[in-house]
Amino acid sequence: MEEFCRINRWEMLKKQLKNLKPTEFLAMKKEHPKAILIDCRVPIEFKTGYLEGAQNMDYFGEEFYDQLENLDSNAIYLVYCRSGRRSLRTCTLMQNSGFLQVYNLDGGLKAWFKELGTEGMTN
Repeated sequence: MEEFCRINRWEMLKKQLKNLKPTEFLAMKKEHPKAILIDCRVPIEFKTGYLEGAQNMDYFGEEFYDQLENLDSNAIYLVYCRSGRRSLRTCTLMQNSGFLQVYNLDGGLKAWFKELGTEGMTN
């Protein structure tokens, strides 16, 4: 019986975050132009195209934790990756470090492309 009641670990983590669908994420970006947009994919992925205004902070990079420590915990952050897994982890780390305004792009760029196409993208 216990196996039927289990909640997927990713879903548990996700429920603790502020997750936004692509249209909501875009609206938040427009509503808060000073929000910091973080793309946590690896640099080669970032070079293929990213959301306009994003800064690349490679979740797997050696400098990732140092970069997080240098961020202003009072700012608004919009975080994304390709599928939503790395951004979920990044947002969790940020929230656990005292960041209060962290928003995750639910489904990552895969969901963005499906819903919005290339709107807001830069190469």
